[in-house]
Amino acid sequence: MERIRRIAALAYGASSYAIFFVTFLYLIGFIGNLFVPKTIDSGETGPIGIALVIDCALLALFGLQHSVMARPGFKAWFTRVVPRSIERSTYVLASSVVLILTFWAWRPIPIEMFSFESAIGRGTALGVYFAGYGLVLYSTFLIDHFDLFGLRQVFLRAMGRGYTEKRFATPTLYKLIRHPIYVGWFVAFWAAPTFTVGHLLFAGAMTAYMLIAIPLEERDLADQLGEPYLTWRAKTPAFVPRFGRPRRTQPARVGGTGS
Repeated sequence: MERIRRIAALAYGASSYAIFFVTFLYLIGFIGNLFVPKTIDSGETGPIGIALVIDCALLALFGLQHSVMARPGFKAWFTRVVPRSIERSTYVLASSVVLILTFWAWRPIPIEMFSFESAIGRGTALGVYFAGYGLVLYSTFLIDHFDLFGLRQVFLRAMGRGYTEKRFATPTLYKLIRHPIYVGWFVAFWAAPTFTVGHLLFAGAMTAYMLIAIPLEERDLADQLGEPYLTWRAKTPAFVPRFGRPRRTQPARVGGTGS
């Protein structure tokens, strides 16, 4: 029976990851008005007031799901209901479901605010747009992509091995800034050849959510990791690298666990 549970957990984790990855690819097309059948500016339009209510409700749902499920208190409760090995996969799956609902129910507000008319301008904006997503993905691999999206947890269980927290580390980009993943999202949300009211609503709400979520995330990490994290946070800027003479800080103790 335990073997069946391990296989089921692995299948669940792999399926959740596959759904996430397809959703992530669709998100690129959705926000960029590229490739996919339904985008942020396509579809049947209606009264602006109704569109604003529906779109704001979808964005609020995304923020609520992300914030609640990411908190240690919720995780402690949730892992009394489901196996710890699939907690992260469930978070990833729930995030994907909320995004899929957003794609489906989003009401466009395609009132154009500005647009690059030249091929060079549009190409540059698209290049920056894709670079934002590239930064997001690259940064996840720096801190262990497969742990972040739940695959490591279910694989270890399938192998009959216990899960161990990742050791606190600051690879490459994390030596320069604390939040390269969020920087990637900022770039992706705000770079567009054509910017509409609907796109502004999406980018503005997501940016506001991230700026609210970051202090909560840092508080949780400080509680979890202690002095090494606090020392790194004190000397490392959040979003923009600081070049020149580094600020003097107390040395961090060796140790700590991963996020």
